[in-house]
Order: sequence, then C-alpha cells, then structure tokens
Amino acid sequence: MKTTTRGVRATALALAVLGTLAAGQAAASGFQLREQSVKNLGKSNAGSIVGKDASNVSLNPAAMTNLDTTTIQNDITVIDLSADFTGGGSILGASTIPSAALTGSTGGDPGDPTVVPNLAVVIPMKGALEGLTLGASIGAPFGLKTDYESGWVGRYRALTSDLKTVDLTLSAAIKPTESLSVGVGLIYERAEATLSKAVDFGTAICAAQAPIVSGVPRYDLTCFNPAFPFRPQMLDGKFQVSGDDTGIGYVAGLQFAPNERFALGLSYRSEIDHELEGDVDFQNVPALLAADPRFMDSAGGAKLTTPAVWTASVSYAFTQQFRMLADFQRTDWSSLRNVTITRASGTVVGAEPFNWKNTKFYSVGAEYDLSDAFTLRAGVGSDESPTNDVARTPRLPDNDRMLYSVGASWNMSEHLSVDAAFQRITIDDPTINLPVDAAAGNTSTLVGKYSGHANLFGVSMQYRF
Repeated sequence: MKTTTRGVRATALALAVLGTLAAGQAAASGFQLREQSVKNLGKSNAGSIVGKDASNVSLNPAAMTNLDTTTIQNDITVIDLSADFTGGGSILGASTIPSAALTGSTGGDPGDPTVVPNLAVVIPMKGALEGLTLGASIGAPFGLKTDYESGWVGRYRALTSDLKTVDLTLSAAIKPTESLSVGVGLIYERAEATLSKAVDFGTAICAAQAPIVSGVPRYDLTCFNPAFPFRPQMLDGKFQVSGDDTGIGYVAGLQFAPNERFALGLSYRSEIDHELEGDVDFQNVPALLAADPRFMDSAGGAKLTTPAVWTASVSYAFTQQFRMLADFQRTDWSSLRNVTITRASGTVVGAEPFNWKNTKFYSVGAEYDLSDAFTLRAGVGSDESPTNDVARTPRLPDNDRMLYSVGASWNMSEHLSVDAAFQRITIDDPTINLPVDAAAGNTSTLVGKYSGHANLFGVSMQYRF
C-alpha cells in the first residue's frame, strides 16, 4: 500500500524518537538521570528527598522547608560510560534466502564523558509570607548520548543517539504542623532529540530488482550476484532525524519529621507529554533512488511521554554524628510501550512498539559528621533496567546495575559549603539479538554482547545568605 511522502517522514521521525529515547546512558536505567544533587550521588541517592539540599525544588518540594535561609546550589556531574561490543550480523539473513556477513568494527566506546549541570535556589519567605518557602531549579532529568564509529558493524541500527531534556521547575512549600511539610512544583520541560544511522542503499537497490520466483523474491539472483553493480554494504548513505517540543508537568511531595532523628519523604513526578516535530535528512542518496519518497527530506511528527516517577526516602540519626538513609523509587516506563506515528494532517500511520517495563530502584547509605566542618558519606544501590532480551537495541545496551558511591562535604563557613562525590556503576552484560525487520527498514541482523561500566564524578557548591 502506498503512503504519502509526509507519512513516510512521520514514520521515520517516530523511529528516531524511539531510538533517541533509548539513548544509552549509565546514570540510571533507561534514559533517566538522577544527578540533581552531588550529596545524593555520594550516597547512591539514599535519602534523596529528605536532606538539607536545594535540589529538593525538583525532587520533593516539601523538603525545601529543611533550609531556613536563602540557598543557591550548583551541581555538576560528569558521566563517563565505557562499553564494548562483541558480535556481528548478516544482511538479508533468513532461513529461506542467502545472507552475507556484516562488515565493520565493533563500534569503539559509544559513551563519551558527558557533563550534567543543575542549578537550584530556595527562598524561605519573611514578613507577611513567613511560613512559605519558594524555589526554582534548572536541570536535566532525562537524556544523554551515545556515538558509535561510522563504519561499525551495527551502523544500520545506530550511529548517534542524542536526547536532551531541560526542566525549569518552580516550587512552593508550607508546614501545616511542626512535623509535616507539603509542597508542589510546576515543571516546564524542553525536549530535543537527534538520531542518525547508516542506510544500506546497496541492499535497497538490489532488493528492488530481485525477481519473484514462485511468489518469493530471489535475492540471490541480484544481491549476491558478483556481476550486479549494486550489492549489500557497497553503497552506504546516512540519515539524521531531529525533533523538539516543550511540555508541562508537576511534582508534589510531603515530608514527615516528628523529631530531629527521623524523617520520611514521599514524592511524585508526573508524566510529561511531548509532540515532537522535526526534520529528516538523508545523505548520499544514489541517483537510482532520488525519486523514491522513502529517501526524501521532509517533516513529520510523533508523540512521546516521559515517565512518571514515585520516590520514598527515609533518614534516621542513630547519634548526632551518624545517620542511615534509604530510598525506593518506581519509574513508570510503561508510558513508553509504543509511540503513535502521525502524518502532518493528523492521520495515524501506526504505532511503533517499545515494550519497556516499570522499574524499581533501591539504595541504602550513611553519613558521618567528622566535625562541624566535614561530613563523609557512602551508599550502595540496585537499579532495574526497563529493557529485555527481545526489545534491547544498540541504542540502549542497558541491563540491571549496581551502584557504589562515596562522598564528602566541607562546610567552609556558615555561608559556603562544597561537596564532592564518586560513583561506580557495574552493569550486567546485556545481549543483542535483533532479526531482520523489513517493516522498520532493518534488512540486517545484529547479534552480540556488551560489557561495560560507568564512572560518575560530581562537585557542587552551596551558598547560604
């Protein structure tokens, strides 16, 4: 059945959205980032929403009441993902037709070091508004980037995947009682997505010329005929697709602290819907395919939803110097089970499956005050992956992981403090087993295994007026 050019563009953009959302990153499972606070990084996010930290503007507005003076905080985390692929694949590989092995390298290390900045300010109000605490933050809750070598063996599945989200959060909190705080925040989110991959125009040409014998295309008479001038992997091109949008969401939370020893926090971050609109750019299209609408530059659209996140934190001080903390988080990745693809007219083309599951995160940590000036902290965490052995792609070579962290704070004065943290993430080796999927434009298989880890380095400064 024929489709319009814009319909083809819409399909291409939606596939790009799928790939970019799956941009492999190691800070958390899926494409989630938890690097809003270097203090939290140093304890594997244990007690992440009950601390005296300005990042609570976006994590748990209710906990902004823990700060009794105007506070500005700047956090910077560098995420360094290392990953190695071992494997290969074949062109047009299936039981009924010939195949040729994919050529190319293993892709190199796709995870270059990436900087994740966050900025927050908390302002306890005075005078007639005393009892109200306001806050604002700018940060990145989702995203990161993977970038493979141009000639790698999986180039027809992924080259560059880049997702950036930037949130502006405006929050307010009050204390109805001495032990209870409640808060809510409005989130304005900007999302930008870019994806590229190689296109095997050689296969596209020879497959179009394959004769039909008994109702079956005879690829061996063209694609694997040495006399045919266009064969698989002989005429590679490239496409890049990008899209952007803004969306609105909210965060709400509460904190219960009946005494100085114990604190319990609960928070909920809503889903945020995006209507990505963008462009598809095909490069090095051969003259034989120049008039093919599948390979023409155009525009399209697709819907996506960033997931809802539930968080619970607890902190207990055994002594004035020593505290234990714990965290539980649920991320509702089920909002990404599919992406609906539409033409510019609004007509639905179809839905691309995503098939991610909801995930759980657990962590425990501890803090010890060496003195009024220095605090040490450490933590360990366990993070589930939303992917599975059927749906996993090289855009997200993700799997379950463990987190190990250490950190420290230095209160340089009553106004200024500095934090530093290091986190090591170990990732269970994920496998890739992708078959030919002609409907999605994938005419090759890809089978292999990844091994990798990530190191995170964070520094922050908090200034109190």
